[in-house]
Amino acid sequence: MLAPVLLAGLLSAAIPNVGDTAPDFTVKDTEGKVYILSEMVKQGPVIVAFFPKAFTGGCTQQLKAFTARHTEIEKLQGRVLAFSTDDAETLKRFKAELKAPFPFIPDPQGKVVESYDVKMPLVTVSKRYTFVVGEGRKVLKVDSGGDAIDPSGAITSCSQAQPAAKAPAPAAPAPEAKPKP
Repeated sequence: MLAPVLLAGLLSAAIPNVGDTAPDFTVKDTEGKVYILSEMVKQGPVIVAFFPKAFTGGCTQQLKAFTARHTEIEKLQGRVLAFSTDDAETLKRFKAELKAPFPFIPDPQGKVVESYDVKMPLVTVSKRYTFVVGEGRKVLKVDSGGDAIDPSGAITSCSQAQPAAKAPAPAAPAPEAKPKP
């Protein structure tokens, strides 16, 4: 009786892979500003960066790296959203300490963390993952663990997410020359 319920739970979410459609979300940052992924990707790629805990070694290193390279991301019309299951006040202090120029999103109930299937077993803490999400919410890049600390791959994916320049419309055919009699 319990097996079908467990199986359904295991199959209901899976970590999005490159080419998949990223789960949409509407969230508020530590300042109360609202972000809607499906709207944001219309303006350029979005780096959705999950980190386990504010003020810890790996998380500090990860978010300092994104802070240091934020100008590069902006030049590519990219945006960063940093997610943690920490509460808003903790994230507000962490963001201020890092002088991070991008939004920190508190997800204490782990709703977005669960929708991306990056929740640690048994506790409401996210694993370290970075997703680059492009137009149409298409996942362009996924990094996890130590790879998610370095933003280089995410930045490269942002550069590849730029819409291709539209080719000029083909010229109208020249009118046929008529032979003179």
